[in-house]
Order: sequence, then C-alpha cells, then structure tokens
Amino acid sequence: MSVTVDRPSSLDRTRFFIDGEWVDPVRIELRDQIEAATGERLGVAALAGEADVDRAVRAARRALDDGPWGRTTAAERATVLRAFADALDARAGDTATLVSRENGMILGLSQALNGGAPGALLRMYADIVEALPLESVRPSQAGSTIVRRLPVGVVGAIAPWNFPQALAMFKIAPALAAGCTVVLKPSPETALDSYVFADAALEAGLPAGVLNIVLGDRDAGAALVSHPLVDKIAFTGSTEAGRIIGQECGRLLRRSTLELGGKSAAIVLEDADIDTVLAGLDNASFLNNSQTCTTQSRILVARSRYEEVVEAIGHFADSYVLGDPLDAATTMGPMATSGHRDKVLGYIDIAKNSGARLVAGGERPAHLDRGWFVQPTVFADVDNGDRLAREEVFGPVMALIPFEDDADAVQMANDSNYGLGGSVWSADEDRALAVARQVRTGTIGLNYYTLDLGAPFGGFKDSGLGRELGPEGIDAYLEYQSVYASTRYLDA
Repeated sequence: MSVTVDRPSSLDRTRFFIDGEWVDPVRIELRDQIEAATGERLGVAALAGEADVDRAVRAARRALDDGPWGRTTAAERATVLRAFADALDARAGDTATLVSRENGMILGLSQALNGGAPGALLRMYADIVEALPLESVRPSQAGSTIVRRLPVGVVGAIAPWNFPQALAMFKIAPALAAGCTVVLKPSPETALDSYVFADAALEAGLPAGVLNIVLGDRDAGAALVSHPLVDKIAFTGSTEAGRIIGQECGRLLRRSTLELGGKSAAIVLEDADIDTVLAGLDNASFLNNSQTCTTQSRILVARSRYEEVVEAIGHFADSYVLGDPLDAATTMGPMATSGHRDKVLGYIDIAKNSGARLVAGGERPAHLDRGWFVQPTVFADVDNGDRLAREEVFGPVMALIPFEDDADAVQMANDSNYGLGGSVWSADEDRALAVARQVRTGTIGLNYYTLDLGAPFGGFKDSGLGRELGPEGIDAYLEYQSVYASTRYLDA
C-alpha cells in the first residue's frame, strides 16, 4: 500500500561547520539539490572554495596540536564517541529520510545504513580503541623499546553520494578514535545530509576543530588533498578520481586510503539453488538501486544451468517495484541524478548495439514521468571482454556470462581490472569456499553477500589501497613511534 510522506518544501545549507561554529563561506557559490524521485528542488547548499578548505584544515590542525583532543586518553575519546553516537541515533529517522530524497535509496535501506550504521560504527571504534594497547614495552639488545601508537594527524575525509552517512563514518569513527582531527568534504550530489554530523558533534561535546565539514566539488577536494597541513587522505569514489588523489599523495608522501570502483562477479555453479541465488541477488547485485561499489553486475553462470538462470534472473529483475523511495511498497528507487541516469542509459545503449541479448528492462519506466528512474536491466550472452563486463556502470544493469567449469569461472572472475566484491553460489559450501579462495577480490560471499562492519573492507587491483572497517580499520589512522630506553621499563 502506498504511503504519503510529508516533504518540507526547501532545505538550505548555506554555511560551513568550522572550528565548532557555523560560518559563512569566504565566497558565495550556491548549488541546488534536486530530489531524485521527483526532479524538484529539494534545497540549496553552499560550495566551498580553496579559502574555506584552508580555514577548515587550519582549525583541525590547531585542535590537534594545541587543543585538548590531541592529549585525550583512549577512554576519554571513547566516552565522547559514544555520546556522538547517541546524538546521531536521536536524529536517525530524519537523516535516513533526507538521504533517500537526495539519492533515491529506498527508505528501509537508508534507515539501516544512513540512520543506524553511523552510531554503530562510533560505538565499535570506541570499544576497539579502549581495548587497544597504545603503548607497549619489549626487550631490545640495548635495553628496552617503548612502542607507541600515535594519531596520524589531520585527516581529509572525502565521502561519496551513494551511502553518504555510512561511508563518511567509515572514516570519521576510526580517525576520531585514534585521536586524529578531521575535515570532511561530502559529495555535492548529497549536499544536505552531512551537516547532521555537526549538530550531533556539538551536542556530544566534541571539542572545537576536531570535526569540520565543508561541502565542495572537485576543486575543493583537490585543495584538501594537496593542503600542506593535512597528514592523511581517506577517499571513497571512482577509480579515475582515486588515481589522481593517489598520484598527489604519492608526490607529497602523504598517507592515503582509497576505496574505489568495482566490477564484481557472482559465480553461479551448476549445483546452486536458484531460489537461494534470487534471494541473495537483492543485496549482491541490486542493493541501493545498484549504486554500490560492490555490485556484482557480472553474473557468471555454469553453462549447464545457463538458460534456466537467465530466465529466472530476468523475471526477478522485472519483479522490482519502481517508485518513490519513501513509499514502503517501492523496492527500487531512482538513480541519484539526471546525469547519472543518462550515463546508465548510455551503457544500456552500448550493450544493445553489441552481441548481447536483452532479457529484461532496458528503458526508462513509462509510468514514471518524473525523477531519474531506470528499469532493472538484464543482458545475456555478454562476452567477458565487452564494455558492459569491463566497466563500472553503477546502476541496475546485469551482464550474464556462461562458463564451462570451476576453473573457467575463476579465470573469468579474475579477468578484470577490479577486485572489490564477489560471491559464489553452490549447494556445497566447501566447494564454494574452494572457488572463492581463488578469486582475487577484497570481499566475497558464499551463498549471500552482506558487508560485515566488523571485518576489513577494501579492494585488490584498481579497486583501491588499504582497508576500512573492523579492528584493522583503525590502523590507517595510527603512526608508530619506537622509544629506545633502558631495562627499567620492562617491569613497569
């Protein structure tokens, strides 16, 4: 049944959060935010220039070097992080709704990942840093060595539009737990929701300058990446942008974590249960309208089951209910922007003009005359060398490819510049595990694919550098210092 949702007429975010205060931009450049499902104006936001970024970075530097945050204990930081989580949880419902309006994510998913995940991540890293020995002593040839874990410094965090709250917190939570200060640059495609972090940080008592938020475009991102007072960049986004950032960080010998694109493979072995496959594809291949870096848009199918699986996945794609992401009846929302919708449709046109066979979708839905919608689309008989199998579409367009045996499936899965996600589907979990162990990818699921916040996440090859999440996720925000001392510290 459809629901009616109250939509405020306009949301304005025309100031930046710097040094614990809301401040006016140095120069005024405004951007309209358009609601993905309606094409109507949702609000307006100011975009930062280089001077705004500089002001935010300098505030973060002062908070680290001269403020209280740089001298807090792990337990003190954990207390603030838990208060931060409580403040975000109190705002979670409104935040989730706003993100759904911005980027088209269905509301139930947004409630979990934009509403609930940020607080959960803050609490997880509060627990991790409290349990982490930040100093240890070990014997040495000359006496002892005190090994210290120290915050890496000022972190420039650049977050994308597809999961804006969760992916920003992938960076903010471990950075703050480690004792770093942060300048967050959210994506202009989701221009409005990030400022909830500022409201919650103020309520939680986060000291001034520890978290600063400046919305901006690529120029603002470039200014943040190259700023001389930044010690580390944490970026999630396209491989193309990641290469540019990585090159600059390499030139500056600046630490970086880069979580980039993917073209992941779901491998359906001949003994797979088709109902299990279909039940799992909603997360593995169509999550967030397939605007997900781990989308398994290459579906490799054993030839003996190929036509059966092609038909089943085609019917599954046709079963999605497109519409308002705030409506509980909707199972797939729109693309985030009109430009992104056009990019996805462009890949559909490319596939239509190749040797691929269109099985489902392939158009804009005729019954939705506004918003940035694309039908869930399935192409069969795709060659693993085709553009549809090589390039990240970032939309609900699946390429189905037959394989001969397990070795052939592994070879096809690995024949990609990317290595971020993946899955193997089989009635024999041990067999699926044996196949999964041969796939060069950062994460892979056996008969399902669901991200685990408690385990490291990241990619091989062009899918990035470093890992986020889990206990390992805090390592990127710590530096090691070895203090050579006498034996008197061994028994201390």
